Amino acid sequence: MRTLTLIGKAGCHLCDEARSSVVQVLEDFDDVILVERSIDDDAGLYAEYWEQIPVVLIDGKVHNFWHIDPTRLRTKLTEEQ
Repeated sequence: MRTLTLIGKAGCHLCDEARSSVVQVLEDFDDVILVERSIDDDAGLYAEYWEQIPVVLIDGKVHNFWHIDPTRLRTKLTEEQ
């Protein structure tokens, strides 16, 4: 199983858009678990990512931030299967 982590915060419209894109893409992948983390709940995440949210990590590595391109995400996940 692979892990896709979406880092954001409540009230962030880009985070809401990213979540929608991620959920749509993950419908095609049975081997990827979605984990959502908030910078509001974790001082370390806040310090590292507050200027970049939303951030998508794939297995702990930054894939993209701000605007999440569903096609690019799907391609990356397909390449790593």
